[in-house]
Amino acid sequence: MNVLVAGFVAGLVVAALTAPVGVSGAVFLLPVQISVLGVPSPAVTPTNLLFNVVSIPGALRRYSRRGPLRSPLTRILLAGTLPGVVVGAIIRVFLVPSAGVFKLIAAALLMPLGVWLCLRTATRTGDDRPRPSTRFITATALAVGVVGGIYGIGGGSLLSPILVGRGVPLADVAPAALTSTLLTSIAGAATYLGLAVATGGTDIAPAWAIGLSCGIGGLVGGYLGAHLQPRLPERGLRFTLGGVAIATAGIYAAQAL
Repeated sequence: MNVLVAGFVAGLVVAALTAPVGVSGAVFLLPVQISVLGVPSPAVTPTNLLFNVVSIPGALRRYSRRGPLRSPLTRILLAGTLPGVVVGAIIRVFLVPSAGVFKLIAAALLMPLGVWLCLRTATRTGDDRPRPSTRFITATALAVGVVGGIYGIGGGSLLSPILVGRGVPLADVAPAALTSTLLTSIAGAATYLGLAVATGGTDIAPAWAIGLSCGIGGLVGGYLGAHLQPRLPERGLRFTLGGVAIATAGIYAAQAL
């Protein structure tokens, strides 16, 4: 299969599965981009951010039909993720350039997140907890922004399960997390481009053709996933996300060790 066609299909599938819970799907594209599409490290990070920039508007277009995207939760998330992603991009380029270290960090992030999400879903705990404070959400968003800048995921795959687990309704989280991911990804991609120009490092610029092909697939898949959200079982989607996160972490750990 042509690389660009494979990228389109991969972007469509992951976005359709993850958009209903406020995740762009970039976190699950990483192994595909590295192992199947041949995107090198650290260029895979800005390539994933490019995927977010192109793909997320499809889901947001659908969510905007149900309510405004400029919610108080969105503003709180952006206050943390925007500065965080710039810091994360700088860390990724200058302190964590090797693919092996990158995969270990990815595995260390994804494994506990996947297990936590599955356990939280299985026990059905946390749904009746009071909403977290603004300070907690901002601090979490800042940390996730840094991680997202390093990892190239925009942060939605971390923010969404954390907020839902702390009692924020999924209907509020999904559009806010995706909006935050989109704007954070734009800032992160711009930072990487600036660093590429400043350092002369072509290896930290995005793989444009692959990023765009994945993004166009994600644009279609994200719109479809957001459209189907009211008809899909939330419990099943959470288990799916948790299981994929665990499996991806296992693959990364095996490749890095």
